Amino acid sequence: IIIVSSGAVAAGRQKLGLTKEQKDIPFKQVLASVGQSQLMNVYEQLFSKHNIIVAQALLTKSDLIDRAGYLNARNTLLALIELGVICIVNENDVVATDELGELTFGDNDNLSAMVANLVDADLLALLTDIDGLYTADPACNPQARLIPRVEKIDAEIERVAGDTANFCGVGGMITKLEAAKLATASGVTVVIANGRKPDVLTQVTLGKNVGTIFPPR
Repeated sequence: IIIVSSGAVAAGRQKLGLTKEQKDIPFKQVLASVGQSQLMNVYEQLFSKHNIIVAQALLTKSDLIDRAGYLNARNTLLALIELGVICIVNENDVVATDELGELTFGDNDNLSAMVANLVDADLLALLTDIDGLYTADPACNPQARLIPRVEKIDAEIERVAGDTANFCGVGGMITKLEAAKLATASGVTVVIANGRKPDVLTQVTLGKNVGTIFPPR
């Protein structure tokens, strides 16, 4: 199991007692630097209750573009899995900024897909605040229906994702589709599901009819 988790910037803002939203990149880097340790502390406390050890891996896209970096990251993550350690992965926001353009993952959806590819994962669960991909925005259209399975991510599916993009939080459904496309092309099964539902991960791993499933291509 590997967890790709955001939250460092928000945790840093809370730790520093700041409420004003500042968009400049250096300030966000400061917040990420302060908040990452807070984020890991929360995971450490939660998993220690179950006698589970956690580790941290902060990655940048340049780490995985470089062959040596790719292999080092892969070997480390696979070794942690073998030891039963749950690794918490996040983008290294201190050095990976919007100014670097294509050298950033841009969001944790795409990061999670690359990590799934990195370790040859069987399953990637993308958790959001709705039950999966809908035919329309369920917040606005009572006729919207959950799409339980997507065999191919085509233009129509991308259009549907655009209709629900504003409803499903940071990253949006569009980036989740991008991640699903990347992961399924690497042989990984992807499920988009509601992370606010109790036991959702248990249901997903047991193969229950939860969320929207994207079989590997």
